[in-house]
Amino acid sequence: MADIRRSICPLDCPDTCALLVSVEAGRVRQLRGDPEHPVTRGFVCEKVAKYADRQYSSERLLYPQRRVGGKGAGRFERISWDEALDEIARRLKSIIARYGSEAVLPYSYAGTMGLIQGASMDRRFFHRLGASRLERTICSAAGTAALNMTLGRRYGLEPEQFRLARLVLLWGANVLGANVHLWPFLVEAVRRGAKVYTIDPVRNRTGQLSHRHYFIHPGSDAALALGMMHVIVAEHLHDADFVERYTQGFEALAKRLEEYPPKRVAGLTGLTEKEIVELAREYATTRPAAIRLNYGVQRSERGGLAVRAVSLLPALVGAWREVGGGLLLSTSGAFHLNREALERPDLERRSGLGRSPRAVNMVQLGRALTELSDPPVMALFVYNSNPAAVAPDQNRVLAGLSREDLFTVVIEQLLTDTAAYADIVLPATTFLEHTDLYAAYGHYYLGLARPAVPAPGETKPNSEIFRLLAGRMGFDEPCFRESDEDLIRTALDSGHPFLDGITLERLEERGWMRLRVAPQGEPFLPFAEGGFGTQSGKLDFAAETLEYRPPSESRLGDPDLRARYPLELVTPKSDAGLNSTFGYRDAVDRDTAVLAMHEADAAARGISTGDRVRVYNDRGAVMLVARVGRDVARGVVAARAVRWPRKAPDGRNVNALTSDRLADLGGGATFYSCLVEVQRCVE
Repeated sequence: MADIRRSICPLDCPDTCALLVSVEAGRVRQLRGDPEHPVTRGFVCEKVAKYADRQYSSERLLYPQRRVGGKGAGRFERISWDEALDEIARRLKSIIARYGSEAVLPYSYAGTMGLIQGASMDRRFFHRLGASRLERTICSAAGTAALNMTLGRRYGLEPEQFRLARLVLLWGANVLGANVHLWPFLVEAVRRGAKVYTIDPVRNRTGQLSHRHYFIHPGSDAALALGMMHVIVAEHLHDADFVERYTQGFEALAKRLEEYPPKRVAGLTGLTEKEIVELAREYATTRPAAIRLNYGVQRSERGGLAVRAVSLLPALVGAWREVGGGLLLSTSGAFHLNREALERPDLERRSGLGRSPRAVNMVQLGRALTELSDPPVMALFVYNSNPAAVAPDQNRVLAGLSREDLFTVVIEQLLTDTAAYADIVLPATTFLEHTDLYAAYGHYYLGLARPAVPAPGETKPNSEIFRLLAGRMGFDEPCFRESDEDLIRTALDSGHPFLDGITLERLEERGWMRLRVAPQGEPFLPFAEGGFGTQSGKLDFAAETLEYRPPSESRLGDPDLRARYPLELVTPKSDAGLNSTFGYRDAVDRDTAVLAMHEADAAARGISTGDRVRVYNDRGAVMLVARVGRDVARGVVAARAVRWPRKAPDGRNVNALTSDRLADLGGGATFYSCLVEVQRCVE
């Protein structure tokens, strides 16, 4: 008879599912969705349903290990925890004595979305150490900055409300691949008579099932939003009352929009004038209208502007007034947890550095490891991430990781590409083996997870590893002795009304609770009557910031660069994977080994489906297999991310091609501003 344990999916996905874990004889037998959770509703995605194959993989790291081969070779010997901790402490103390504490760089992101194992004791450790601060910008920084600038709060439309919308724009949102628990609400909306349109450079499964698909040029989303606003204002389709009551800067906006008539916008976006005009009219006159905006839109040189422009649309037409109307990019700002007390940045004052440490943008890791000086990076700690696979400008990243004088520690569950470069590898627990607290960025439910099964071998949670390291470094502050339960209580103790009545004990009862964003049983309408988080309380159109220029790496960008590399590459996530988490699976490897090409571009290069092709630019090259058709527009190619480089024949994935340039806001990544050329490989 199986025991049923509650858990929460830790992966970097907006759904943050509540799970029921079937356990027999101490082993996980099945993972399924909690049918009582209003968003999970009893099912999980295929990748998480098979999570047990990761849990019990023959490649699972179970003991601390020390490198015995060359960097990148992945050859290690087993050592004890005492040996590993002593060596790490000794090397850190030596590096700090010679170079200073900023020579140490942590590198982590969303390998787990749990606050305790992802952003608590680890942050305390590096703050106390005085290490360089990592700017964690690789995924959502530009969009976060844009949403904060525009709405003043990272709030959005509840996913449950999408079923009441009459028109849904999926803007850069592959719902079936990366937000599957929104799909049933869209299906319900369609049954009620709604239309669902997709705006994306790539026609994925979501686009195939939408009523319409708009093949927009990569990086031109801001231009489309401005063109739609031009039509809406010129034809007086805006909500004049909402604009008057709850916004400012409308007159300047109307003047700015004169620069973006449909004819010009058609040339910028690849859509027709008719498509732009009809989409604008339908959006402005359909009630309720909802936009699901996703983070791919902001991974370009104009990504911040794109999110700014799109997030103005609901205010312009008054969509925020209605249940089922508005926009969803992120709900993360509603989780007003006490992150400062959890992470303790005040500990930097005890590090002896005498000032705030320097900041290093994680997007530019390769540059940091190969060029940064005064001091150079001499120690790298990687956890909850796999930068050898996921970071841009991959060749420079690998060159940095290959440095023999770089002391690298990796905390991992499997031997990833990054772990293969480590000097010391420490074995970590999975989410089914430790305690954690989970916020979400796609709904308003806070979750708690307890261990469902015992930790195997000598694996330890991240929080415990950093407690042990703090002890080895001689950090005697009481905060390093706090338990995971202490940390959870600290996080919940923020005093914000959205957390009223949410305690560790109450979370234990069911595993999740809705934030107090609205009275029980009532929908959350964050901006129905204004209430924007700006200084004035109003949404500021800020027309002076709304000037669109094509990205430098685009069909309308640098003409010399375009002459050499005439194709725009986009690298959306694989439906079979999630970042690099499931890169060990053959299904993910197959999906990420393919390059989608338009038939005209392929014919011009003598390429057919199944041909091996070389995709290249000034930064590097990667070998893929062509798939020819009409899933991308002419002039665009697409390769899904993120392949494990060690599974590729040339030891590289598409990030050998992507740039470490930063977006226009927030220091974000520009994965989707990338020009390449493609040639058929002659056997």
